[in-house]
Amino acid sequence: YQGFTLFVGTIEPRKNIMTLLEAYEQLPLTLRRRWPLVLTGYRGWASEQIHARIKQAEHEGWARYLGFLPADDLPGLFSAARLFAFPSHYAGFGLPVLEAMSSGVPVVCSNSSSLPEVAGGAALLCNSRDVESLREHLHTGLEDPAWREQARVKGLDHAAGFSWRRCATETIAVYRKLAQDGM
Repeated sequence: YQGFTLFVGTIEPRKNIMTLLEAYEQLPLTLRRRWPLVLTGYRGWASEQIHARIKQAEHEGWARYLGFLPADDLPGLFSAARLFAFPSHYAGFGLPVLEAMSSGVPVVCSNSSSLPEVAGGAALLCNSRDVESLREHLHTGLEDPAWREQARVKGLDHAAGFSWRRCATETIAVYRKLAQDGM
């Protein structure tokens, strides 16, 4: 069952949720109700307006806020998603994008900060402020079976290249190089 578009992250302005809600609202109502937008994450700073807009979308029948969920619950949520949307203005590493791809979920995200590198060509990327492009990408991500399959395969392949072991090995190599060069 892949019945919704998922957003995972702190509910705050830098995550660009208002743009996500605006773009999603521009999709046909039948599509929004078939695949509602599901959001999960901590209530962050300056989020009152965002939560009010989410409540309105819930009332209209096309969104649902689950609150914060423990990390152990996220793999099941990712695997049930049809699409993962992450239009953040700023992201650290972009771990939710990698988690979605590791779960075989197609991704639509912004082209800001580390997200293009994390997505590795497997996601549809757009400017975080471009509502129209985001809406088009969401529509493609929900409705285009050929793109969805290509994104699923590319995402799984790309995500397989990331691991904690690789991270540790590459970090040690950097430390050794710095020590060798006398910092």
